Amino acid sequence: MEFEKNDDIVVGRVKAITERLSHLQEVGLYFYNQPVTELRGGARVLMNGRDMGMYASYSYLGLIGHPRINKAAKDAIDRYGTGTHGVRMLAGTLDLHRELEETIAEFKGTEAAVTYTSGYVTNLTVVSSLLGRGGYVVSDKLNHASIVDGCLMSGAKFLRFRHNDMKDLESRLKNIPKDATKLVIADAVFSMDGDVIDFPNIVELSKKYGAWLMIDEAHSVGVLGETGRGIEEHFGMEGTIDIKMGTLSKTIPSVGGYIAGKKDLIDFLSHASRAYIFSAALPPAQTAAAKEAFRVILDEPWRIEKLRANTNQFINGLKERGFDTMETSTAIVPVLCGADERAFALTRAAQEHDIFVLPVVSPAVPPGLARLRATVTAAHETDEIQYAMNVIEAAGKEIGII
Repeated sequence: MEFEKNDDIVVGRVKAITERLSHLQEVGLYFYNQPVTELRGGARVLMNGRDMGMYASYSYLGLIGHPRINKAAKDAIDRYGTGTHGVRMLAGTLDLHRELEETIAEFKGTEAAVTYTSGYVTNLTVVSSLLGRGGYVVSDKLNHASIVDGCLMSGAKFLRFRHNDMKDLESRLKNIPKDATKLVIADAVFSMDGDVIDFPNIVELSKKYGAWLMIDEAHSVGVLGETGRGIEEHFGMEGTIDIKMGTLSKTIPSVGGYIAGKKDLIDFLSHASRAYIFSAALPPAQTAAAKEAFRVILDEPWRIEKLRANTNQFINGLKERGFDTMETSTAIVPVLCGADERAFALTRAAQEHDIFVLPVVSPAVPPGLARLRATVTAAHETDEIQYAMNVIEAAGKEIGII
């Protein structure tokens, strides 16, 4: 009887999703998982036989397809092949892995670094490895799902504070026993809203209450800071994060995730985190590509300057046209639509005019806050951004968003 109840729950969940997908597909409003057949210069893609401007990319500095990065990946295949012999601890570690981790540590200004096979896995394994029953983890309410899952998996007391609300964070920290292990964790740049964490205050409160501070820099490396090193450089507060997390699949055009910090911390994670012990190593080509990408960022600072100029053009241009872009100040630019149906309609109109953007709707965001989650990169040109804004404006007026 118990199996039947559980089965009913599973069937119900599957049915709810499949019915929603079927409806969207029937009315021509399903825009996800569309296959891209060609990447064209970082800012354009070939999709369904059409050349489209790409405004859903995480490649903030336009490094996908960079000749130096491509060559590094090809050379790695010629030397090592396409895979390793297994997990890092046994037969999978290459000299390339060590070189990448040294490069990351230098870039992030830490003693050491360790890499994992994805950003999601990095958050999941690190939070759950560091904490356990009796510990406390305090997380921003809008943190990425991988952080939330890591917090839940850890078994620690999971507390959430209102988004970017430092008074609410302090109220949470005040009520934690002084001798308890505490971890404060937040995104540097929030992936759905594009806003930046109140970094000076989260650092101050973490120190005041004796908490470890972990910051997820998935969307801030290459975006924040004069040289793209991230949120510490952006605020001139180098060395204030205990656990620096980042990805190798956004600004860095590869795959994987990393933690940078003190050597003792990295040694612990390299011998105690399940995702390191039980997951196969990063493939040689992806490792070499990531390593070279960090060097390209430092060698081509113009990319960061251009990204900032493009970001300002896109945000200010949309605001001038009457759109609500929320609190963003980064390359992630939400275009608030309200109802899910309006976000779907705006997406369809944009894609019909060769602007590839995607909607974010409930339950990924609260009901009534559906949006386009648009992004710009250093690869976009001024006239391309102007055209995209004109398309979105015309559609927004027709739909009644502005």
